[in-house]
Amino acid sequence: MTDRSPSGARLEEVAEDIWAYVQPDGGWCLNNAGLITAGPRPVLIDTAATEARAGALRDAVATVTPYAPRYVVNTHPHGDHTFGNRLFADEAVIIAHEATRAEMDLAGLHLTGLWPEVCWGDIDVELPALTFRDPLTLHLGDVRAELMHLGTAHTKNDTVVWIPERRVLFTGDIVMSGATPFCLTGSVSGSLDVIARLRALGPLTVVSGHGPVGGSELLDATEAYLRHVQHLAAEGIAAGLTPLETAREADLGPFAELLDSERIVPNLHRAFAEARGALPGHHLDIGELFSEMVAFHGGLPACAA
Repeated sequence: MTDRSPSGARLEEVAEDIWAYVQPDGGWCLNNAGLITAGPRPVLIDTAATEARAGALRDAVATVTPYAPRYVVNTHPHGDHTFGNRLFADEAVIIAHEATRAEMDLAGLHLTGLWPEVCWGDIDVELPALTFRDPLTLHLGDVRAELMHLGTAHTKNDTVVWIPERRVLFTGDIVMSGATPFCLTGSVSGSLDVIARLRALGPLTVVSGHGPVGGSELLDATEAYLRHVQHLAAEGIAAGLTPLETAREADLGPFAELLDSERIVPNLHRAFAEARGALPGHHLDIGELFSEMVAFHGGLPACAA
């Protein structure tokens, strides 16, 4: 049985001085983080959802470097990747895309209200102190960490972290590994465009936002799922169905075994809107999309945070 507790997370070195912090099994709010230990100023990529999980992450970092993180990069505004900022903010500069900061400020602790039974602990919204609009490079010993916003994908303000000297790519939730991609506030077509740009970087190692570390096959798998969503949307529109009706009739094929398959509902809403001409990130009623996902699932999806 998968250990989904904070103690079940593992820190694995994926290249020299580059680490992935993986929280099994990668389902709702069980996100990955990253760590760069080249030089005396470590960089942490994302934090965790709860005080206990952020504390476990902090303890894991201390096992591989005597230095506390000097920088924390938030790949996007969602709380499972950002609520733990507070535990690192006294010693680290928190960095994010400028729109990520704005969305974090607007959302606050909304995520905690979706799953009130989770023991979130003493958390707060610690906003980034440093924001960027154009690509930003951190120089760390003999490696560079290139922070890039490549377009609307999982959200409208995702950041990827690319370490060219090690050919390691941290994608945030643009890419999932063993879990269903999620475009609730982003874009299906936009995700496909961004994935093509990520593939052009030529990564050897891909650390996704959730699930096991892999290689470029994770880009391929996420792309294949999203193209299947577009195909289902085209069939649903032709049949005069709604996104929810389409989801209920859909054959997910090889994607049925992915974690959190209920995400098909908001993904189809995005694909329907884009097939009818909406731009990536076009405003949709997020509350309605989430409610339909819950209805499709037969209840609120389980969150093991």
